[in-house]
Amino acid sequence: MINPFDDIYFMKRALQEAQLAFDKNEVPIGAVIVMNNQVIARAHNLTETLNDVTAHAEMQAFTAASDFLGGKYLKECTLYVTLEPCQMCAGASYWTQIGKIVYGASEKKRGFLALKTTLHPKTKVLGGILEEESASLLKRFFIEKRNLN
Repeated sequence: MINPFDDIYFMKRALQEAQLAFDKNEVPIGAVIVMNNQVIARAHNLTETLNDVTAHAEMQAFTAASDFLGGKYLKECTLYVTLEPCQMCAGASYWTQIGKIVYGASEKKRGFLALKTTLHPKTKVLGGILEEESASLLKRFFIEKRNLN
């Protein structure tokens, strides 16, 4: 039987969150957390809105998912995020014990892979899902930012 709720389906939900960030003049990164094929948390960058450098999409999603579940561990959950998590978000994912991380575009300079950040040993990682769409939104955002300055 075909599962309509696959990695592409959920990454599209994360891209919707990234578009919301773009519309708010935030760096367009979106995230959703899924458990049993159900989105239990959705978030996007709010660093400018909240004037908080820790208000990354992943961090917002971790908080919302933990609140939804009534606990801090996300072992049975998958994080879908449009950009490879940074060191801070990867570190937070370690503490949540998230079961799986699926990301869109790679972050070659500040991503957790380049910085060799340790994830929880049981966390599975899959990258490159809707990579072009994720990267395109980020590129468009920064091109528009440069043209305004």
